[in-house]
Amino acid sequence: MIAIFDIGKTNKKCFVFDEDYRIVFEKTAQLPETLDEDGAPCEDVNLLTKWVLDTWQEVLNDERFDISAVNFTTYGASFVCIGEDQKPVLPLYNYLKPFPKNLQKQLFDTYGGAEKMSLETASPVLGNLNSGLQLYRLKHLKPADFQKIKYALHLPQYLASCLHGRYFSDITSIGCHTMLWDFQKNDYHDWVKEEGISEKLAPIISSDAAFPITQSPNHQIHFGVGLHDSSAALIPYLASFQESFMLMSTGTWNISLNPFNDNPLTPEELAQDCLCYLTFQGKPVKASRLFAGYEHDQAVKRIAAQYGVSEDFYLTNQLSENWKLSESYTQFMHQLVEKQAVSTKLVLQNTPVRHIFVDGGFSKNKIFMTLLARAFPTIEVFAAEVAQATALGAALAIHRYWNQKPIPENLISLKKY
Repeated sequence: MIAIFDIGKTNKKCFVFDEDYRIVFEKTAQLPETLDEDGAPCEDVNLLTKWVLDTWQEVLNDERFDISAVNFTTYGASFVCIGEDQKPVLPLYNYLKPFPKNLQKQLFDTYGGAEKMSLETASPVLGNLNSGLQLYRLKHLKPADFQKIKYALHLPQYLASCLHGRYFSDITSIGCHTMLWDFQKNDYHDWVKEEGISEKLAPIISSDAAFPITQSPNHQIHFGVGLHDSSAALIPYLASFQESFMLMSTGTWNISLNPFNDNPLTPEELAQDCLCYLTFQGKPVKASRLFAGYEHDQAVKRIAAQYGVSEDFYLTNQLSENWKLSESYTQFMHQLVEKQAVSTKLVLQNTPVRHIFVDGGFSKNKIFMTLLARAFPTIEVFAAEVAQATALGAALAIHRYWNQKPIPENLISLKKY
């Protein structure tokens, strides 16, 4: 069996999977935030660490489970800075905290301009969401704090280190809009080295690696190094399908991920919110983003108030009973899917993709799925359902270390539109 910690901004989860990838244990917590030194809200890294360690002991001590491996997947763009005593020396800063404009200008002016750096690092300019800039800020605005840092670890690798005591960097965390990685050179960008930031980063290890630690005379556990959640969520699809596909992961943001598009980003694509991720095998994945879930939520509230209905009207039979309500909602969905098609085509063009898999909230919206299928008449469009795709991906990444069985063929259920 394998234990997986799946740490989101809101929900912290722990799962145990058996060898057939069935979930046999699940624990969820929502932890209160704390404040950083500027009074900005942020993750309480000490509270999170305690929850992970306590939950790990709970799973290990449960006689129902024979745990032979553990791995982590978490949200990205978040560094934990540890000192010589291996404990955090700074807050886990929130990636939504505004980044000082003058400091951003200083970085870009020094290293060739925003467009050049964005193209080389496959990262739109996103402030603290470019996690490399968080370390640049510390170096220039808080040099005494910067000196205290032994290692700056992305969150998956920090949490993994709490269990195994070793320090690594992983390519899925480095390669997600951090501005750290030069996609052309396949190495840290020059600015990272020249600013001395690469010295604060732990050695890079393969994302699908795991190493054994003996827990007791008869018990050995393989420890994974952790993955960024967007890359982890793609793994079940890469494991299940040989033919080229694009995954549309839907929620607050709709992210179109094309693992079969390794063309370098263009300035036009960057300007339209495209970026690149790296898979756990280190291959580029071109992605585009649309704030579709947020737009949908706002429209639903507006339409529900206009017609005096509940905000779940689009999930019930109210649409078939009230044609004006149905017309308003369908008109909005036409406009939304038009925007979605523009966003998705940015990563589809000049690639051999013949299948689009949609997972998350919109995969259950028949109107969205029907309109999307019409927008891509030459491509097969499927609603995909996979239980806990992110956690499942983290388990699949180190399959060979803990599982003697072949990967099941029925991990993902599909409905064609």
